[in-house]
Amino acid sequence: MNVPEMFASMVFNDHVMRQMLPKKVYQSLQDTMTEGKALDEDVADIVASAMKEWAIGKGATHFTHWFQPMTGITAEKHDSFLSVDKNGSVIMDFSGKELTKGEPDASSFPSGGLRATFEARGYTAWDPTSYAFIKDGTLCIPTAFCSYTGQILDKKTPLLKSMDAISKEAVRALKLFGKNVKRVNSTVGAEQEYFLIDKNDYKKRLDLRLTGRTLLGAHAAKGQEMEDHYFGSIRPRVKAFMEELDEELWKLGVSAKTEHNEVAPCQHEMAPIFDNANKATDANQLTMEMMKRVAERHGFACLLHEKPFEGINGSGKHNNWALSTDEGENLLDPGKTPKDNAEFMLFLTAIIKAVDDYQDLLRISVASAGNDHRLGANEAPPAIVSIFVGDELERVIDSIIDDKPLEVGRERRHLDIGTSVLPKLARDNSDRNRTSPFAFTGNKFEFRMPGSSFNIACTNVMLNTAVADALKEFSDELEKADDFNSALNALVKRELKQHRRILFNGNGYSKEWEEEAERRGLSNYKRTPDALVHYTDKKNVELFKRHSVYTREEMESREEISLEEYQKAIHIEAMTMLEMLKRQILPAALKFSSFLSSSIDEKKRIDMPSDAESALCRKVSLLSNELLGKIEELEECVDATPSDAKEAAFHAADRIIPLMEDARKVSDSLEAVTDKSFWPIPTYSDILFYV
Repeated sequence: MNVPEMFASMVFNDHVMRQMLPKKVYQSLQDTMTEGKALDEDVADIVASAMKEWAIGKGATHFTHWFQPMTGITAEKHDSFLSVDKNGSVIMDFSGKELTKGEPDASSFPSGGLRATFEARGYTAWDPTSYAFIKDGTLCIPTAFCSYTGQILDKKTPLLKSMDAISKEAVRALKLFGKNVKRVNSTVGAEQEYFLIDKNDYKKRLDLRLTGRTLLGAHAAKGQEMEDHYFGSIRPRVKAFMEELDEELWKLGVSAKTEHNEVAPCQHEMAPIFDNANKATDANQLTMEMMKRVAERHGFACLLHEKPFEGINGSGKHNNWALSTDEGENLLDPGKTPKDNAEFMLFLTAIIKAVDDYQDLLRISVASAGNDHRLGANEAPPAIVSIFVGDELERVIDSIIDDKPLEVGRERRHLDIGTSVLPKLARDNSDRNRTSPFAFTGNKFEFRMPGSSFNIACTNVMLNTAVADALKEFSDELEKADDFNSALNALVKRELKQHRRILFNGNGYSKEWEEEAERRGLSNYKRTPDALVHYTDKKNVELFKRHSVYTREEMESREEISLEEYQKAIHIEAMTMLEMLKRQILPAALKFSSFLSSSIDEKKRIDMPSDAESALCRKVSLLSNELLGKIEELEECVDATPSDAKEAAFHAADRIIPLMEDARKVSDSLEAVTDKSFWPIPTYSDILFYV
């Protein structure tokens, strides 16, 4: 296997464009990609022709505008290159118009009231900043998706707008330090956790097939307590899957680099190399799709739900975020000179301010029914948003706030931002804090809250825009200053002091931190609906309006879509649970009870003791009766769901979920006392410890 040859072999990337496009056309396209300049129609035609020839040479027969609607997954409508000329001959054709614009039916995609159901027209527009690629014999063209009236209907467009916003404000800030860069990109590396289970077990579990998680299931005798799976030897069957996954991703230009066993049985992780946020988002969407496809070929089912199994760790997606100039400078690297230190401290202060001011938006960006099971469950950060900077950097921050000298070895140095050199910060300046939602790890921040199934676009939209806003505020102030260094010192000290409350290096799981966070005034939205209702708070609407990322209507639509999505997820889970309980679990328990009764009668007939059977039969019968009552309660509660999206979401959180948990407890108790030969679905022991 020649990896360099294989890598990006199915991608219309910069290398291919240099070879196939005329120099002027290539440069024009580069200007569009790097500086956001409009693409000339003649250039689009030439690019389309080259793209078609390249794709056909790779065996493609169709093309599609590949986009990311607000469902959280990707969408595509395929058209063939085939055309018929006036003589009736078949030709393979692809125009600049077809490249740059598509028109899929938009009526069935979530819009949150932005459009009427009967209004079907929607448009896709080529995103030239992301490379086209070939998948399954189809040329996939990454695109944005909007309504007939131009309102945003996807997750990609806001991401691109937020990237423009943070680039604009970061470029402004860098000019204060004498640097002239054309663009600053937010860069992302998304670590992806997932479960692999045997496909045959998956097929036998209605809950896994319909909801992605087990709604019922007693804990296995062994879970993850021996810690023998984490970084353990990868079993051959899984290794074969990982090898093919790497090959498929490498062909698509996805830089899959690291793979290993995770903490829970059957759980694994894949991590890529950093890329610009929009490309990283595309790559992660492809990664999730390819994981499921490759798993199928190896007799597995790939589970991307945040909490497929109760009692063991769930899966997250760590969003490693940084800022980089078009010249390759990482703006979150503290550097070695006073000038670098000052620049780093300004950007660090902006991030601290942004996370504090918009902690609600970061929580909203990771809110879902699935992730609620995971956050704060001794495996993921709590719902309280805070920042971990490490002990060394925290001492630096405190010395600035308190205006006291910092001890560096035996030296006591007074820090004056812009004129003194900070102590050299090691890339790993302290131990990792797995309980921190937002941790500085030397030259980047790791946002650990997103769930494994998430489209990371939303998280990065929130983060980019909030940081852009802080940088804008700082630049507005510093550009007016007569003495830049003095103004910078005053600004950094003031802002760090004002936002010191968001910094926390301790145990995020502790009760003491929850109480301390409340005293500090930090938000703690433990459930998705509690967070989502703050989507359209005045400060949030004004933030996105200032940076032209969302309109008020677009934010209102996203709040409604998210509330509906939450309620629908819980509704599907409840209906699935009811079907399993009524058609599988309760009949199995009654059948086992009948078997025990027959055994008791037979023993009585031959005058043998049947105490064990009688005790067990009584227990099964009592649990069966209790389960029937729980089923009826849950059915009534589901039927009483309000029609209003907000009311329905809180009804699901307040009433349906507790009833589901009660029903599960009874069902799991039944599983623990029922003969395995009678139990109708694979158990945790079966699923988690397959051969």
